[in-house]
Amino acid sequence: MSGRSAHLSDEQNARLAERIREEIARRRISRQRLADEACISLSTLEKALSGHRPFTLATIIRLEQAMGVVLREHNDVAAASFADGNGHAAEELGAYSRAAVSWLEGAYLTLRPSFGMTQAIFAYCIEISWDTDAARLSFHERERVDAAFSQQGVVSVPNLSGHVYLVTNMSGQYRVAILSRPSIAGEMFGILTTLRVGQGAQLIPASTPLALVPLAGVENPSFGRTVKGDRHYDDYAAVLRKALDEGYASFPTIIV
Repeated sequence: MSGRSAHLSDEQNARLAERIREEIARRRISRQRLADEACISLSTLEKALSGHRPFTLATIIRLEQAMGVVLREHNDVAAASFADGNGHAAEELGAYSRAAVSWLEGAYLTLRPSFGMTQAIFAYCIEISWDTDAARLSFHERERVDAAFSQQGVVSVPNLSGHVYLVTNMSGQYRVAILSRPSIAGEMFGILTTLRVGQGAQLIPASTPLALVPLAGVENPSFGRTVKGDRHYDDYAAVLRKALDEGYASFPTIIV
């Protein structure tokens, strides 16, 4: 999503802020918790609620995902209010329009097995949003314990395969996640193919099951490496097992 502000009037911003304050009070949650669940900074939320910064479309979408409410309709904010780009993605990404893929936008708890430990799960956040300038969906990772390796890239949604692709290209070095379309609960399952650290500075190709779960539906998520015995381990492991048990991904055995 581009950094440009949404074209909201002062009155629309004020109504939107009041609606969000009502939801915070009704749910009896703190502003910090809402900011965390929406994957935005507390400073951004505070400034928008106080009228010191206008709400952007990206921020509104994240808040809608976190609270499970439609804020734009409530405040009579038409899609035309955000007329900063609704073109089609490039053909190599699936030639999709924003309207056709808007259901993918949001923040996801992302789970995969740890490469370095057995009975350990790596948990972080992936946020998918519309990049107005490039007219395509983009993604970026947050809350990684190894923040220096956080990835960002483009989202391909071709009609032919019926899958969603998260693609990182860093100077010709690719990393690809192939995911199912979201289930009725919004979950996506598939495979991540990347490079893992081997001996010394050596990098080794590796593939692993991957699960994305809408962050708004996860109560008090934890990020980083989760090991057996931790509070969320059993729940996270059950979600990851779906990738294989329900046929979302396959790792054939090679017979030689």
